[in-house]
Amino acid sequence: MGVGDFPLLVATDLDGTIIRGDGTISERTVAAFARVEAAGARFVLVTGRPPRWMREVASIFGHRGTAICANGALAYDMRTDTVTARHLIPVPGIGIAVEYPDGRAADELYQAVNWDINQTMPRPGDAALFSRPASKLLGRHIGYNCDDLLALALPAIGDLISVTHSNGKGLIEASALGVSKASVVAEIAAGHGIARESVLAFGDMPNDLPLLTWAGTSCAVANAHPDVLAAATHVIGSNEDDGVAEYLERIYP
Repeated sequence: MGVGDFPLLVATDLDGTIIRGDGTISERTVAAFARVEAAGARFVLVTGRPPRWMREVASIFGHRGTAICANGALAYDMRTDTVTARHLIPVPGIGIAVEYPDGRAADELYQAVNWDINQTMPRPGDAALFSRPASKLLGRHIGYNCDDLLALALPAIGDLISVTHSNGKGLIEASALGVSKASVVAEIAAGHGIARESVLAFGDMPNDLPLLTWAGTSCAVANAHPDVLAAATHVIGSNEDDGVAEYLERIYP
């Protein structure tokens, strides 16, 4: 695997994997990732979240490391709170919400819920909405669950963009074709001379599947989507039980 027989790079999803249902990250989890660094390995947070929702997470982790946002489209330096665009989408004229490297907007039909409430979603009109490249596209139909909506979207647009979901209400997410959590973690690993066999990955939702199937060792938390549970090398404790921290404590000194 790696020096000392532990993974040299640990990549983890956030929501539903190390973030609990109440939105918190435990001190135990933060300490476990400190053990990863102390052993000489690297860790990367890989999330569907946009960079603007990462400042609090960066603070929790002591402004160390890198976060990959928007399912691989953007890199966020947690030390400096800066964004580097990786792979953007030339936005076509479709009815959808758009995540840019520096913000977001939507058309009049997009229904925003939870943390992306309608009151905070700019609605600039299609001409402005689709006038510049996007880091991620969001499509929502409250009448469908995520799995059913994804099944409809894949044959229609799967050869144009990379489509997945992370369990938002009736929400599917799209990145540039070929861009995923796996593609960017592979770039980072190659840049440090780390083979995929020395990469350990954690996740819980279908947008984590490319990463989990690429990494040498993969772990699904117990609360994961059935497809993720089936694909991972190991099933560990849930996000509520600090399953990721418990696993890291066993393999890092």
